[in-house]
Amino acid sequence: MPDFRAAARRTSVVMSLVLAVLTAGGVLAWSASLRVDYTWHLPAGIPAPNVPHDNPMSEAKVELGRRLFYDRRLSVNGTLSCGDCHNQALAFTDGKARAVGATGDVHPRSSMTLANVAYLSRLGWANPLLDKLETQVPIPMFGEEPVEMGLAGRQDEVLSLIATDPVYRPAFREAFNGAFPYALENVVKAIAAFERTLISLDSPYDRYLRGDQAALSPAAKRGMALFYSERLECFHCHGGLDFSDATAHRGQSVAPGKFHNTGLYNVDGEGGYPRPNTGAADVTRDTADMGRFRVPTLRNIAVTAPYMHDGSVATLEDVIDHYAAGAGPPWARPVPTRSRAPSFPDSSSKKLRGAIS
Repeated sequence: MPDFRAAARRTSVVMSLVLAVLTAGGVLAWSASLRVDYTWHLPAGIPAPNVPHDNPMSEAKVELGRRLFYDRRLSVNGTLSCGDCHNQALAFTDGKARAVGATGDVHPRSSMTLANVAYLSRLGWANPLLDKLETQVPIPMFGEEPVEMGLAGRQDEVLSLIATDPVYRPAFREAFNGAFPYALENVVKAIAAFERTLISLDSPYDRYLRGDQAALSPAAKRGMALFYSERLECFHCHGGLDFSDATAHRGQSVAPGKFHNTGLYNVDGEGGYPRPNTGAADVTRDTADMGRFRVPTLRNIAVTAPYMHDGSVATLEDVIDHYAAGAGPPWARPVPTRSRAPSFPDSSSKKLRGAIS
């Protein structure tokens, strides 16, 4: 397809522009209400996120979660907070190809943006079982492969900190109104509540959709037309409110997020991916799910480089070139044979397959 590839290369800068406009002017901040039942301060026409019934929003809980999110004492050696891997200036990513934990362990994948995480129906890169923040937050805190925060086996130390700290002690009582609110479950709930307020839905692109014709440049408008064309088909995976296909909001029935193989690797001539990044197959143990990852949002994409699950693509132009080339074998990049992807037996957990597409 030489003509298509050449055309895609010529439009790569325009495509970058239209994606970049999703960054400028975006609201990357936590919002709070003086009412206990919480008021979402959202742009016109934007629906509120879904919130679990067992973790309702409140100003006190959000403020507590903010403190916990940025507290480096919640790591094994006091060197790392949630905010260090999720930097607001980088749309709550860290600018690294792969995240690095408190003890120096290198994560196999990059830190995903937390902007608009409240709208996701699936979380993380490749686990179809992670469907809410209260399930995801403990993983970096207590996980051991790799070590991120390094709190495994240190639960008592965390409880001692929150129960004796002069700021946390009253903050937990106010946020949870319990006789004994100092529980790990409440640490997780507070952080999750704060993360739900990281809303970025007021970019020039959004203002253009609301009728401000001057919000986008002519070049960006041309790029938008290409983005939504059947010729390039970007919008089929990157659609909707958050430019992903794994989003949901209040008033909408929650559908499982989809996972896709975009042909980034081909280690065995059959589309295999290198360990330990075999995609959803690592969870389902089904070879059909090899290389399938969740579609990341395109919001704030100009500040979240490098790209892909392992940070292996440096620029937006390189990303577009990958898809222009066909995004799959035989164009996929080989890796050394020592990193050959594993084979999996037929999965007995077919219930997971409904979450994979």
